[in-house]
Amino acid sequence: MTIKGTSLRRNDMEQKKTYYISADIEGITDVTSWEETIIGCHGYEKAAEQMTRETAAACQAILDAGFDVVVRDGHESALNIDHRQLPVGAKLMRGWACHPGSMVAGIDEKYAGILYIGYHAPSGSDGSPLAHTTDHDKINWMKINGKLASELTYNSLFAAQFAVPSIFLSGDKMMCDMAQDEINGIVTVAVKECRGNSTFNIHPDTACQLIYDGVGKAIKADIPVISIPDKLVMEINLKEFSKARSALAMPGVELVDATTVRYTAKDPTELNVMREYIMG
Repeated sequence: MTIKGTSLRRNDMEQKKTYYISADIEGITDVTSWEETIIGCHGYEKAAEQMTRETAAACQAILDAGFDVVVRDGHESALNIDHRQLPVGAKLMRGWACHPGSMVAGIDEKYAGILYIGYHAPSGSDGSPLAHTTDHDKINWMKINGKLASELTYNSLFAAQFAVPSIFLSGDKMMCDMAQDEINGIVTVAVKECRGNSTFNIHPDTACQLIYDGVGKAIKADIPVISIPDKLVMEINLKEFSKARSALAMPGVELVDATTVRYTAKDPTELNVMREYIMG
């Protein structure tokens, strides 16, 4: 499949800019079951291939615009994307960096913007048969300042610490709708719509073309950095009451009920560190 490009390259660039892509698999077109997201299970190879292709489309749009791109493989083992299938010039971060950024590890002030590929509806929603936040085996739902939070929610806050705007997201329709509600001006591409345990998917080639076009649009837009609230009150409802009890060992963690804990973080980095600690 050849992506139809347009003349996006800027002739008046004063300096080279670098964009950051965080890629996941559950929001990729056609991916429907948990089995397809796990290395070695039925359907995984096709899912990882399409994850690579959708990421490659975003990379190509950035490179065609005359900029650099770094991709963060953010799913499970972080060893899913085939670097050989990305366009020449794209850098790929594989494996986990033991960094509080996790899915956005390494993000800092040098990036002109961050994009999210293959993102999905959060735990506590009915927007995807693969709806989850961080770890579907551990969390029933997560809220930040009283609002249901997705992986985009805390990743975009983490990026905002470094004045990096979140400019583009592709994934399931609910995640796209939530992204537009949370981030003013973000460009989104819904590659599927989910009903119960089923997904209604656009063609893989169409998904790649729409992502390419959408990223080109996002790069040209003037999308502001989101504001970080003065307080970040995180509530996590855990699947096991024992996890909630164990989390109380950390100062500042409150027990809301048998399976729900609350913690108020001073910034997005602390929020991420405590989220990982509470999950155990």
